[in-house]
Amino acid sequence: MSSAPPVRRTDKLMSEEDAHRLLARGHCARVATVGADGAPYVTPLLYVWMDGEILMHNSAAPGHFRANVDAATRVCLVVDEPGEVFDYGRFECDVSIAHASVVVHGIIRIVDDRALKQKFCDALMAKYHGRDVGRPKGFYPRLDHITVYAVAPARITGKETKLPAVADQWPARDGTKTPNAVAPSPTGT
Repeated sequence: MSSAPPVRRTDKLMSEEDAHRLLARGHCARVATVGADGAPYVTPLLYVWMDGEILMHNSAAPGHFRANVDAATRVCLVVDEPGEVFDYGRFECDVSIAHASVVVHGIIRIVDDRALKQKFCDALMAKYHGRDVGRPKGFYPRLDHITVYAVAPARITGKETKLPAVADQWPARDGTKTPNAVAPSPTGT
């Protein structure tokens, strides 16, 4: 895997532990692959962060995602979550949003081991369903109808913008980026 440039916004860097926690709780991974023709393709997939890898599944029927994985095993994926919107200044455009994201660069492989596929399915059901409704657990009659993929991370970076303390939010503190700007009057004069 080629070297990556350093993270530009080091003030927003997330600790490795926090990045792993976001990977564990995130809802959807957007996985970028590249086809044999060099064209990028992004696929949103449900996933599980398990044993230091990101596992996800898709239909076993051949499609765009699988063709790209067969062409090139290097992938990049992102998991993100929004936070609250907050005002920092006196104009409508003086807003930001708390948010967090993790970017993973790695190598993707197809999981053939039935025991690992089963473990993935158990973890996926626990993460996304998580409640007992009296149905048989651990029984996946369509296991052969899915392809499970595992991404071994080569690099994980996380960034976050946190919600500022109330004392640092508008109107307690005016963080307007253009302090000398004057809004036009409502009448246009």
